[in-house]
Amino acid sequence: MQVAFAWAQQNPAVKGKVVDSKTQKALQNVVATIQSTNQSTVTNALGEFVFTTAVEGNQILLIRTSGYLPQTFTIEIKKGETLDLGVVVLEEDVTTEQRLALVVITDNDLGDDNSGSESTSGLLQASRDAYQQSAAFNWGTARFKIRGLDNEYGTTMINGVVMNKLYDGRPQWSNWGGLNDAMRNQEFTMGSGPSDYTFGGILGTQQISTRASFYRPGTRVSFSSTNTNYSWRSMGTYASGMNSKGWAFVVSASRRWAEEGYFEGTDYAANSLFASVEKRINDYHSLNFTSIYAQNSRGKNSPNTNEVTDMAGVNYNSYWGWQDGKKRNSRDKDVQEPIMMLSHYWKLNEKTSLNTNVAYQTGTVGNSRIDFQGVNNPDPTYYRNLPSYYLSQYENDPAIVNANDPSAYLPGGLGGIHTPDLVNASDPQVATFLDPNKRQVDWTAMYDANAKSDAGNSLYVLYEDRTDDTQWTANSILNSQIADNITLNAGATFRHLKSHNHKYLLDLMGGQYYIDTNTFGSNENQIESDLNNPGRTVGEGDSYGYNYNLYATAIDAFTQFKFTYRKFDFYLAQTFARNEYQREGLYRNGYYPSNSFGDSKKIAFDNFGFKGGLTYKLSGNHLFTFNGVRMSKAPTMRNTFPNARVNNNIVPGLRNETISSADASYIFRSPKVKARITAFYAKTENATETSFFFADGVTVDDGNPETADESSNFVAETVTGINKKNIGAEFGIEYQLTSTIKATAAASYGEYTYDNNPNVALTADEHGSNANLAPVTNYGEAKLKDYFQAGMPQKAASFGLEYRDPHFWWIGANINYLADRYLDIAPILRTDNFFRNPESMNGQPFPEATEERARQLLKQEKFDDLTLVNLTGGKSWKIGKQLVGFFASVNNLFDITYKTGGYEQARNASYRELNQDVSSGTPAFGPKYFYGYGRTYFVNLYINF
Repeated sequence: MQVAFAWAQQNPAVKGKVVDSKTQKALQNVVATIQSTNQSTVTNALGEFVFTTAVEGNQILLIRTSGYLPQTFTIEIKKGETLDLGVVVLEEDVTTEQRLALVVITDNDLGDDNSGSESTSGLLQASRDAYQQSAAFNWGTARFKIRGLDNEYGTTMINGVVMNKLYDGRPQWSNWGGLNDAMRNQEFTMGSGPSDYTFGGILGTQQISTRASFYRPGTRVSFSSTNTNYSWRSMGTYASGMNSKGWAFVVSASRRWAEEGYFEGTDYAANSLFASVEKRINDYHSLNFTSIYAQNSRGKNSPNTNEVTDMAGVNYNSYWGWQDGKKRNSRDKDVQEPIMMLSHYWKLNEKTSLNTNVAYQTGTVGNSRIDFQGVNNPDPTYYRNLPSYYLSQYENDPAIVNANDPSAYLPGGLGGIHTPDLVNASDPQVATFLDPNKRQVDWTAMYDANAKSDAGNSLYVLYEDRTDDTQWTANSILNSQIADNITLNAGATFRHLKSHNHKYLLDLMGGQYYIDTNTFGSNENQIESDLNNPGRTVGEGDSYGYNYNLYATAIDAFTQFKFTYRKFDFYLAQTFARNEYQREGLYRNGYYPSNSFGDSKKIAFDNFGFKGGLTYKLSGNHLFTFNGVRMSKAPTMRNTFPNARVNNNIVPGLRNETISSADASYIFRSPKVKARITAFYAKTENATETSFFFADGVTVDDGNPETADESSNFVAETVTGINKKNIGAEFGIEYQLTSTIKATAAASYGEYTYDNNPNVALTADEHGSNANLAPVTNYGEAKLKDYFQAGMPQKAASFGLEYRDPHFWWIGANINYLADRYLDIAPILRTDNFFRNPESMNGQPFPEATEERARQLLKQEKFDDLTLVNLTGGKSWKIGKQLVGFFASVNNLFDITYKTGGYEQARNASYRELNQDVSSGTPAFGPKYFYGYGRTYFVNLYINF
C-alpha cells in the first residue's frame, strides 16, 4: 500500500503506533526498519516508534516482532514533512504455534557416543523467510539440511553466549527444550552474512534473547497432544514487563511425556524450568540473570536392516522388552545440563553499547545400554539370531571361485556350495528372530542368569556412557555507531571446559557386583580396565570400563565494520580463535598400559577468518546481495582424540579445517510479494571424522610384521583430509493473492559430494606384545570422490496455500517433494584393503574379485523420491480480556512410509566377506535404516491473558 499522510514539520521523520489486532493493546519492542537504509528503531511502552531522520524518497518500511506477522509498507518520505502511519495493526503469527509441532530428529541415534549433541538445525526455526519456513516445517522430518550443512557450521547463541559444544561443535537443543515461549525472541543471520554478535559460520547465526524487559507482559498457558516423540505437553509462561521500580521478570515451565512415542518402546519424560530477572539500575546500566533447567529422558529406537523390517515392521524397535508387565527400553538418552547466565547491559552513550556475559553450565548427558560378560548377546537382532546368518553359510573354500562364471554371484555359487540345509534356518530354536515372542529384549532371562551366577556376579548389567560437563564462559560484545554510515561490532569470548567421561553402572539387574574387565579384542583373556586397581569389582553408581577427563580452553575475538550508503551497503569482518585440548586418563587401560593413564600432551590450534559482503539496492523493492568467507576451523575434541575412552592418542598430523563459501542473491520485496533466489557454493577441506564399529577382515598391526593378522576387532576409524563440496540454489516466494489467501512456494537444488579421496586409519583394541605402542594401521586412501554426502535430501520443492479468515480462523495445506537422498557409505570399504587377500604372500587381491562386481557391491544406495502432504489450521477468540485459541496440524497426510537415513555396516570389511553376504540374497550385515514418521498430528490449545 502507498501511505500518503503528511504533516508539516521542521525535520523529516516517520512515526506510528503498533497494536495487537485482537486485543488492540500497544505492543512494545516492535522493530521498525527502513530496509534500503537499514535504519531501525523500536516501539516504546505505548507502542510508538519514531524515526527522527530518514532518507528522502520512496522506501520500504518493515514492522516486525516475535509472534506476529510482519507488516510491509511502501512509503514516500518528503523533505520537511513528517509521515505519520497512524495505528499499525499486527496479526498473530500462526507459525509460532507451528514451531511447537516441529519434529526434531537427531543423528546421534546413529551412534552410541556420549556427546549428547543433536544435529537437526534449530536455525530453521528462527526466520520468516519463505524458503526457510518450508525447510523447517515441511522438509525437516526428512532430515533436510540447508545447503547440505551440518549445524556445527552454524552458531547458536543465548544472550550472545555461544551454545555450540566444544566436544563436537554442535548445540544440544535439549538444554532448552520445551521452553518455546521463553525462547521466542530470536534474531537470525542467513549463511555467512553479518551478525551483530559473532563472526559466525557459513550456515548462519541464531541469537536468542532472554532479557526480561524484552518480553511482552502477560500470561500464557497451553496444553498439547501429539503422536510423535511425546504424547502430551503442558506449558505456562508469565512476563511482568518493566515496572516503575526498574524490575522485570519472566518465568516459564513445561512438561512433556509419553508412555510410548510413535515408535515401539520409546518412552519420553521431560521437565523444563526457566526464569529471567532484570534490574534496570539507571538509564545506562541494566543487569539480567537467566536460569534454564531442562531435564529430558527418552527411549531411543533402533535402526534396522531390511531383513528385520520385513519381518517385524517399520515401527519395530529392538531396544525394549517387557519387564513386570511394562515396556522397558535399554537405550535411554538422559540430559540435564542447567544454565545460569548473568548479563550486564551498558549504554555508554547514544551510539555505543557494551554487553558483557558470564555463563556457567554443568550437568550430565547419558546414553544407556546393556553390558555383558561371558554370555550371549541380548540384542534380539544380533546377527546369529537372524535367518540370514544361516542362509549365507558356505561349505567350500570361496577362494576357488571362477570369477568369469556368472553363477559365482548367485547364492550357492560363491566358489563353494551354498548349503542352508547345514542348519535349518526356519527352526526358531536356531534363528530365534523368527519367533515373534523372541523379538524383544528378554529382561527376565537376564535377571535369571544373574541370579544363577555361581559367584554372585552379574553377567548382564545396564550402564550408561556418561559425560559430566562443567563449563565457564565469559564474553563482551561492543556495538558502536562510529559515523553516520559506519557501524562497528566487536567481541571477545573465553570458554573453559572440564568434561568427565566414564562408563557408569546403573543397574546390576539382581546380581551382587560386576567384574571390571574388558573382553573385546582378538585375545580371549580378560583385559583389566584399570591396571592400577587389578581385580576390581563394581556396584551400582560406580564408574568402570573407561574413565577420563577432557579439558578445553577456547578464546576467540572478532571485529566487523558495516558501511551503509544510499545505493550500496557492504561489510568486512575478521576473527581469530585459539583452541587448546588435553586428555587426562584416570585408568591405566590393559590394552594401552603406557599410553592411557595421566595427562596427554596439550595440542593447540590457531585459526583466522575473513569475510565480506555487498548489497546493491536497485530500489526499495529490488536488492542484490553477495557474501564471501574464507576461514579455518579447529578440529573438535571428538576428532582430536580418536579413541579417547582407552588411550591418549592424538590423530597424527591433525590439521585445521579450511572453509570457503560464497553466495549471491536477488531479493524482491513488496507489500504483496516477497521472494528470494540464491546461488551458493561451499567447500570444506581437511575435515576429520571418527567412528567406532566391530569389523571382520581388518588387518591389525601390533608393531611386529610377523604377527600382523587379519581378524575380528572392535576398531576406531579415523578419516582425515576430507574435502566436501556443496553447490546449489534455493528459492522462496510468498504471494498475497487476496486479502485472505496467500500462496507460498520454495525449492532447493543441491549437489553435495565428497571432493577428494581422504585417508583412513584404524586403531583396534588389541592386546599384544607391543600393545604399549597403541599402533595405528594406515589403510591409505578411501576412494570417496564424487560419492554423495548422506543424511539429507539434496533436492526439495514445496507449494502451499493458506486461507486466513477475518474472523480469526485459518487453514493451510502444502505438498512437498524430496529427492536425491543417499545412504551413508563406509570409507573402509573403499580402501585397497577391501580387495587384499590375507592368504596371499604379497597382499594380492582376491582371485574372484572383478571390477564389475566391486562396482555393484560399492554402489551408493539412493532412496526413493518422496512426496508428503501436510495440513495446518487454527482459530482464536477474544473472550473478555483473554485470548483463547487452538492450532492443529496433520503431517504426512497419506501415511507414506519412507527412510530418513541409514548407513552401511562396516563389519564385512573385505571383498570376499561382503560378496558372500550380499550374494546370499538376505545379507546378515546389510545397511541399517531409520524410518520417518507416518501420519502424525499435533493439537495445541492455549489461552493468553
